[in-house]
Amino acid sequence: MKAVITVVGKDKVGIIAKVSNVLCENNINILDISQTIMQDMFTMIMLVDMSSKSVSAISQKLDVIAEEMGLSIHLQSEEVFSSMHRI
Repeated sequence: MKAVITVVGKDKVGIIAKVSNVLCENNINILDISQTIMQDMFTMIMLVDMSSKSVSAISQKLDVIAEEMGLSIHLQSEEVFSSMHRI
């Protein structure tokens, strides 16, 4: 299953490293990534291959990083993400 991870927050050292470490530790492959910094705000969208991983289990791990770093991190299946952003 493919999923979309969005990360938004004040730019600081280690955001990409911490998020990608969680993915690596759980054998989740990053298929595509886009990130930018607008003034001092960091934004990133990742398309990942979750295979048989649980969205809720990985979300909990990403929530720890979000709280620790003062970020907003959301993980959604690609289907849910696409449906929510369809015009």
